[in-house]
Amino acid sequence: MNAPVEFPGPELKSVLKLRGFKVSRNKVPKSKPTPFGRRHFYMVLLSIGNSKIHYDDRIIHLDGIYLFFANSRVPYATEILSESHTGYSCVFTESFIKPIERLESLQQSPLFNVGGTPAFKLDGQQQSRLTGVFETMIANDETDYLYKDDLMRNYIQLIIHEALHMRPAEHFIQFNNALLRITTRFMEMLERQFPIENLNAPLKLKTAQDYANHLSIHINYLNRAVKEITGKPTTTLIAERITAEAITLLRYTDWSVADIAYALGFEYPNYFSNFFKKATGNIPKFYREREV
Repeated sequence: MNAPVEFPGPELKSVLKLRGFKVSRNKVPKSKPTPFGRRHFYMVLLSIGNSKIHYDDRIIHLDGIYLFFANSRVPYATEILSESHTGYSCVFTESFIKPIERLESLQQSPLFNVGGTPAFKLDGQQQSRLTGVFETMIANDETDYLYKDDLMRNYIQLIIHEALHMRPAEHFIQFNNALLRITTRFMEMLERQFPIENLNAPLKLKTAQDYANHLSIHINYLNRAVKEITGKPTTTLIAERITAEAITLLRYTDWSVADIAYALGFEYPNYFSNFFKKATGNIPKFYREREV
């Protein structure tokens, strides 16, 4: 049996563990597809050359100059077709982007929108602007500036807004599975429920059956589609997203545990505490006390 491929590799893993961020210039030779799988980081890539990205159940052909966003939830592999492939990459962890992840523009961006188009073809002016941003990031990252992580987050937002101004290049993406469309709609519906910002607007869709009803499909079809495309059961994805939101609310709001339980759709606080303990191995107050 082959050993599992580690994402990221040892060198990048060490950098991300230490800081959670890395920006660099790229020069990659022609190569066969990398192993297919999920990376435990996000990536913004300025791609110059000819390559293919096997992205979930899609094949994205990047022949020219493109801006590409990789989400940590979506498995992918890259294949370099040109003799020399150049550009820039910005890689970062979820914890690095955490201070700004609740911004609506970030949530709607290609970085977090799992079902959206992750690649954008650039014209000469767009390439020039983004090249300038990446070069500025690299220059600032080499300084001892105390707040350079905040600065890097601002540059990431700048790149995201550049992409939001563009029209996705839908024509070069090949969809070949009807189940992907169902899963995409489910993931978009799941993400649209967050962030929870008002106690008077608690979570509405709580179960796989709720989502199936809103999608007007049988729950067995939804479960089959989601499991085949993501490798995880529908209930697991819902639970993971609720858990992530719970941790955010515990860390960054002054809401009581009972209020958070209500906001996330739990009838009683002890139901929430049991759910949270099973998901994280800790009681809710563990995260609240860590932030004190």
